[in-house]
Amino acid sequence: MICPECSFNDSKVVDSRPADIKIRRRRECLKCGGRFTTYEIIEDIPIMVTKKDGGLEPFDSQKLTDRIYRATVKRPVKLRTIEHMVETIQTGFKNSLQKEVSSNKIGEMVLRHLKNIDHVAYVRFASVYREFDDIESFVSLISELGDE
Repeated sequence: MICPECSFNDSKVVDSRPADIKIRRRRECLKCGGRFTTYEIIEDIPIMVTKKDGGLEPFDSQKLTDRIYRATVKRPVKLRTIEHMVETIQTGFKNSLQKEVSSNKIGEMVLRHLKNIDHVAYVRFASVYREFDDIESFVSLISELGDE
């Protein structure tokens, strides 16, 4: 931060406190010793999902949790495991600073996680996500699981 007194470009934080949606920082210039206050605003970059039809919608972690939960109904998969999976996926997108992500990429990430957690849930999710319309698609997916 640049000191408003002497324009030196280095300071140390003396005090830091949350203030509404901002963080209030009291700083001290390392050259002249002058003190000043700065405010930091946490920037939340929304992730937009590109749908198969080309439309865009905001990423909805609750919607993804619901879809995964449907695939794990009556399976020994805890809700906390599902929530952790969704958090991991969402954090991965935020850390990569991607503003747009395709629904296909999200689906493939979910499948990668489910494959390691529960094979039945994996097949259920894949059948909806990949839009299976014949028995051969199921047989192919299940045989892939058996080959591992």
